[in-house]
Amino acid sequence: MSTETTASVSTHILDTSIGRPAEGVAITLSARSGFDAEWAVLGGSATDADGRCKDLPALPEGTTHVRLDFETEAYFSKKQAEAQQDAPRVRDSGAFFPEVAITFAVKPGEHYHVPLLLNPFGYSVYRGS
Repeated sequence: MSTETTASVSTHILDTSIGRPAEGVAITLSARSGFDAEWAVLGGSATDADGRCKDLPALPEGTTHVRLDFETEAYFSKKQAEAQQDAPRVRDSGAFFPEVAITFAVKPGEHYHVPLLLNPFGYSVYRGS
């Protein structure tokens, strides 16, 4: 929830390699108040079965920049292990990007939904609605 003095953030992840939400990806939310300010870790959560993270911490008043850190290596390691149960190992498809850090600017009173489209060898993000 945002107020006139704070911004708010939400995210979700779609694993484009399987066309499904990415469940169980740990996410850490950090914020700072100014380009040269130190980052403050506000907390984190993990994606649910729909790939959504509905309980990220609120941003403090004065936040100007936000960083979302997605821990992708553990997610892809688990997916690879599940896929290997019934099939021989064909290739090492561990995460090329073991983590994804997305940093963006925010303005008070606005909501920022930042979806992550993810696969083992690439990703893209955008400001959603």
